[in-house]
Amino acid sequence: MRSRLRLIPALVLVLASIGFGARPATAAEDIQGDIRTAVSVTRAFWASHWYDYFRVRYLPPRVLGGYNGYSPNRPACGGQPLRPYNAGYCAAGHYIAWDVNLMRLGYEYGDGWIYHVIAHEWGHAVQANLPPGLHWGRLELQADCFAGAALQGAADDGALVWERGDTAEIQRILRLLSGDTPWTRPGDHGSVSQRMWAFRLGVRGGVPACVP
Repeated sequence: MRSRLRLIPALVLVLASIGFGARPATAAEDIQGDIRTAVSVTRAFWASHWYDYFRVRYLPPRVLGGYNGYSPNRPACGGQPLRPYNAGYCAAGHYIAWDVNLMRLGYEYGDGWIYHVIAHEWGHAVQANLPPGLHWGRLELQADCFAGAALQGAADDGALVWERGDTAEIQRILRLLSGDTPWTRPGDHGSVSQRMWAFRLGVRGGVPACVP
């Protein structure tokens, strides 16, 4: 990921890869590089800015990482195996994890998907640190808002390069996958338009816009 910040006036997400200028990377290397970067910048944002906004203690989630949703040995949360084609925050273990098949599926349409998924699940870990009075009634939409706030905040800190068109890319992916995976099911997470409204709210208003 480029360390130099180049902001373009649009609501957009990260599109820069680790190893720029090195030997051509394989698709597997590309996606792993983006996953590492997404985890790193999201972790750094909340670690650096948590006490700018909240007075309660912050406990960052453990990053369990990728699993194969079809493996009989996949991780469990509260005694239940994690679901295929899903990404989630497990309150019982205070960790985030994602099915590698979900990441690959979305990555075919653009790497902004990786950053959105990871920042969204981190948003649920943020909720776990907050008293219920600071929760929205729709927790999934609040997690989308926290995702937008964290990624814009990382860009403001110089950790990310935001490029024109990436928010539209995420919206297109959510629309294409809407209802086909647990992670994009409208009944659980809200419609595509609701999710993008929440994400943009976080981008424009930062963390304060995401709490009552």
